[in-house]
Amino acid sequence: MQKFSSLVLASSITLLLSGCATTDSTTDSSTVPNTSSSSSKTDTTSSNTAQSRVNNSANSYTPTPDVEKSTAAYSQNGEITLKQIMADPKWLGRAPSRMRWSVDGSHIVYERKQINGDLNDVYIASIDTPSKSTHAPLAQLQRYKYDEKVTRDDGVIAYRFKDSVYVQFTNDEIVQLTRGGSFLSSLSFMTDGRLMALSGSSAIAINLSNGSREELVSWSFSDEPEAVAPAKDYIAEEQQSLIQYIAKKRHASESKAKADDELAANNTSVAPDTFYFDKTHKLVGVSVSPKGDYAIIATTPDKPTRDDSDIMPHYIQEDSRIASKPVRRKVADAEPINHHLWLLNLSNGEKSPLNYFSLPGYNDDVLADVKTENAKAKGETYDVNRLPRAITLLSSWNWQQPSISWHKDGEQVAVMLEAWDNKDRWIATVDTGKQRLVNQHRLHDDAWVNYRFNSFGWFNNSETLYYQSEHSGYSHLYTQVPGQAPKALTKGTYITDSPTLSKDDMWMYFTANSKHPGIFEVYRVKTTGGEVEALTDLNGLTEYELSPDNTTLVLSHGKVTRPPELYVKAVDSKEAATKITDTVSEAFTAMPWAVPNVVAIPSSHTDAPIYARVYLPKDYQADKPLKAVVFNHGAGYLQNAHLGWSLYFREYMFNSMLVQQGYVVLDMDYRASAGYGRDWRTAIYRNMGTPEVQDLRDGVNWLVENANVDRNRIGTYGGSYGGFLTFMSMFNAPDLFAAGAALRPVTDWAHYNIGYTSNILNTPDVDPIAYERSSPIYFAEGLEKPLLINAPMVDDNVFFHDTVRLVQRLIELEKEDFETAIYPVEPHGFVQPSSWLDEYRRIYKLFEENL
Repeated sequence: MQKFSSLVLASSITLLLSGCATTDSTTDSSTVPNTSSSSSKTDTTSSNTAQSRVNNSANSYTPTPDVEKSTAAYSQNGEITLKQIMADPKWLGRAPSRMRWSVDGSHIVYERKQINGDLNDVYIASIDTPSKSTHAPLAQLQRYKYDEKVTRDDGVIAYRFKDSVYVQFTNDEIVQLTRGGSFLSSLSFMTDGRLMALSGSSAIAINLSNGSREELVSWSFSDEPEAVAPAKDYIAEEQQSLIQYIAKKRHASESKAKADDELAANNTSVAPDTFYFDKTHKLVGVSVSPKGDYAIIATTPDKPTRDDSDIMPHYIQEDSRIASKPVRRKVADAEPINHHLWLLNLSNGEKSPLNYFSLPGYNDDVLADVKTENAKAKGETYDVNRLPRAITLLSSWNWQQPSISWHKDGEQVAVMLEAWDNKDRWIATVDTGKQRLVNQHRLHDDAWVNYRFNSFGWFNNSETLYYQSEHSGYSHLYTQVPGQAPKALTKGTYITDSPTLSKDDMWMYFTANSKHPGIFEVYRVKTTGGEVEALTDLNGLTEYELSPDNTTLVLSHGKVTRPPELYVKAVDSKEAATKITDTVSEAFTAMPWAVPNVVAIPSSHTDAPIYARVYLPKDYQADKPLKAVVFNHGAGYLQNAHLGWSLYFREYMFNSMLVQQGYVVLDMDYRASAGYGRDWRTAIYRNMGTPEVQDLRDGVNWLVENANVDRNRIGTYGGSYGGFLTFMSMFNAPDLFAAGAALRPVTDWAHYNIGYTSNILNTPDVDPIAYERSSPIYFAEGLEKPLLINAPMVDDNVFFHDTVRLVQRLIELEKEDFETAIYPVEPHGFVQPSSWLDEYRRIYKLFEENL
């Protein structure tokens, strides 16, 4: 793992020279936040305060005068209270979300929560007057919202909204092509200009000039009909040979079938023959060439995805009965999945399998070392297995693009595949003449291939691929002409994401944290290579949508202390981005929120530092040791020590309340977190909970040495993965924290889901060692300090069952110093403000009583 230190210091100098403020402005300049929320300036020259030690720490960010002024006004307002910060979050101001462009690109579109409801309202703003927004008229909502959209080379647009498909012609005339009926999806334009779509078990082409429709291909998972069936046994054979009546019937059936075939071959009135597949299989994906001559279909055995016993009781119902809710399968019950790829020749009706034998590593025993280690633990031996691996089209909850991509000229098609064991990803083209896959890029990872950073596709005007890959250790962008070596468009110790190719293939737009791990800006680079051009300089978290004409960016940008607002920026202009929304409430801005430093804490286990948010109280006695709380973010693979608005906004406000009451708060991006490259992500492979707790110890030591914290007065809390880390630290490092709160926590990874868990720990049948050293339930005997467990009962992510099993284990171990609070109506992410308030009152009480 390479260090970020030189990069961070350079960024720090640049940002400090900018002299910008944390308050939102109409330009794209802003400072990196400081810690003080006091109206008086911090004495950064003193070496006797925790603040000065944080400011003087390598790679930390220090306050500027503008920040001091901006926070001074807020500090005169009242106390931060749990009841306020855990209330319905609409009080913050209903930030804009789901930004996008209208169908024709003339308007910016976004949504906001309704003031008195849980639904969203849609707002529109003309690109000519972007700061003036109005509600989108319901009667014309389809002009601004769409579920999918495609554009023909001549500018004709087809799009789907709800149950209808619309076409907007170049003269701006809009025609409603369908309303209800057979659902159309996966819209695309063919090389002859027709609109292609999937409809039921077929793909159709629609001529937009005259409205005619043609079925291009259809498929069925059933036995192929036969004019006459062969005799199934001896007596059937005798029946057919002896009885003339039967012979005549069979001959008539054969004659009719032959006549039908001749008609279909010579008359376009008859739809093409259906392609038949194994009746025990089901469809995974299908894509038809823009030329209409080939199709790629993926199938898989049609097996249940869950068992009847995979249920969850829901106790609070209108009828006062107990409801049984179906839930997902556990990773302990996982079974390998394999997809079968088929090439369909729509001209001659041939169906050819596309096997995986040409993919490098298709039969590698990538888990041989793991299986050998587990076999040895059982006193057994393991022999290497070279059988073909289970391989599928790549899919991920984090990735919505199709895994089959045709070039728009219809001459080339690429598929993105992944091994079910999570160790390989392939991008392959299809040789339609030889009916075979041709590997173009293999991404192998001994731990697991990232479920993010998998965008790929074709250039618009040349048969060149572009894709993301993490093979350098960081997610970067590449182009590749099939059969040639890939070319890197970006490189370095930073992350690129959200690539968008310009219409003319000249530019690739993307976001990256090249300035600092916690700052994501928008950039572009020429697809021929060259210097990367920064398009924004907002210093926080910035997302973008490029306008259909490729001239304008609409941006969503948030800061540490401010929820996201929308900005616009002309792509080719040097002018700063202009803010066009102002939704944050006065009630929120009036509060004295703490502004944390982002500090690079030295690691005792890696060369790279551990980035963390450090919150310090504004006033305290330099000779009086402070109490502290360590917050553990959830998800594992998530970044929270950044300079934007956090997904954990309630926790941010809670941390601010603690700071106001004299606590120091630490929020670390421990190993496993996102934003720092492949090695940081995979440090927990087969060993969840150990590297992270090592990092927490480094953080605690840093607080003691640099922030005047009393080592014996430190607590910890976190939810989901953060709750898991609370358990692992309380059980395996009981000296580390004086008290801990675990919220909606994982207690046994064998009970969690397949997609997430099998990446990191493989599967329990293959690698029980990894599960047993990574699951808190095996270490419960180590509990020595007060522990609070808060568990929602309608959690279909981390099951309530997890908590029940651990509590029983603690009871059997005769542990006394733990409490459990249950929330009968809450899912994984709490909804009811009363539940949020109750949960955090308990956490606050735990810290007040034990720290």
